[in-house]
Amino acid sequence: MSAERRLQELGIDLGTVSAPVANYVNAVRTGNLLFLAGKGPRAVDGRRPRGKVGRDYTAEEAYQHARTVGLDLLAVMKAELGSLDRVKRVVKVLGMVNATPDFGDQPKVIDGFSDLMVEVFGDPGRGARAAVGMAALTGGMAVEIEMVVEVRTSLDPYAFMRRCQRIEADALRRLAKGILGE
Repeated sequence: MSAERRLQELGIDLGTVSAPVANYVNAVRTGNLLFLAGKGPRAVDGRRPRGKVGRDYTAEEAYQHARTVGLDLLAVMKAELGSLDRVKRVVKVLGMVNATPDFGDQPKVIDGFSDLMVEVFGDPGRGARAAVGMAALTGGMAVEIEMVVEVRTSLDPYAFMRRCQRIEADALRRLAKGILGE
């Protein structure tokens, strides 16, 4: 199933892409790889979540924050590529958790992001990943995630064959209508 259709099924609205907060761009494409800059959680009730996981937020709350980061990065991908269906697979994810020194559930937090990628892309949404604890993150945000995705080139042979099959099926239907006069 297409990633775009899956988003619709899940009732997910990506909203607008957040602007970079300093002197960088949201994404850079080189060859068939798209490198996405780190993003923090989306605002909840008009405020961005700030604080430490293990003190200000539970692992479950931070899981939801990581999921909102995923929404923002999906919006960046769509803006850069025109369609999420151009994403071939998630290659690498770096999840950073602003946590207390004794907090050790960083992987559970970043699963909020990873689970969303698998919901949208299926198994290709599961990439290599690091989930690390940090003493601090920009602006006190609780979670920051960056990623790399592989992009389908316009010459993807399997996509080309599927498109040809659809065109051929449509042409045959039109031909049959013309012959049968339906």
